[in-house]
Amino acid sequence: MSEGQRQDIRGNQLLGALEPDAGKRIAAHLEPVKLKLGAIVCDAGGLLKHAYFPQGAVLSLLTVLEDGSAIETANIGREGAFGLFAAMYSRVSFNRCLVQLEGNMVRCPIEYLHAEFNRSEHVRDLFVSYSETLLSQIQQTVACNAMHTTEERMCRWLLMMHDRAEGEALPYTHEFLSHMLGANRKSVTLAAQSLQTAGLISYHRGKIRVLDRSGLEKASCECYAIVRERFDAFLTPPSTAVQGNTKRRGKN
Repeated sequence: MSEGQRQDIRGNQLLGALEPDAGKRIAAHLEPVKLKLGAIVCDAGGLLKHAYFPQGAVLSLLTVLEDGSAIETANIGREGAFGLFAAMYSRVSFNRCLVQLEGNMVRCPIEYLHAEFNRSEHVRDLFVSYSETLLSQIQQTVACNAMHTTEERMCRWLLMMHDRAEGEALPYTHEFLSHMLGANRKSVTLAAQSLQTAGLISYHRGKIRVLDRSGLEKASCECYAIVRERFDAFLTPPSTAVQGNTKRRGKN
């Protein structure tokens, strides 16, 4: 395996946790993907031929309603992948997936991931653990959208993006935020003004910068901390794991 292929694996946490043999086989089929902010990776109901592994990019999963409106229910950074559910069975995306933050990303044809899933118990455990964790994010986001204020939800969303952008300014307009949060433009603008007045963020010409990280965490609802804790732990199987598989999944 070349140095470039090793870097492809290490740039994504899920790929980096694969067993060496599985990692080598999958690395041989990875190809880089460059997509612009807002580009659609796959629409709801679309047939997936690849799974996508961000290495700096962030993907957004949107639930699309009959009238064409959509709301974000999860986002995926370098910790995970889009398309693993489809790789295991249906090959159909239930969500619209779009690029929420530009950056590096690789993809792998689904048939090779499916083959590794069938071949290796380790890969099955890893993919199921990640999929279960992503589902928990979706469930938490649904509850957050229903129960918490626009300002709290904006704090949660900005913290998640701040983690993925590694401290860089976030290139988002109020219009884009209103679509992601499922909130009207006016409430998003008022929430952003409130956070800026409190000195937590600055906003200028479509660029949002986090100024007070700890203050933003205090202003957020509990959902950010809950989701982050779950993703921090998904590589460590719980003591209750099926078949006693409690050994931490290492990185190659």
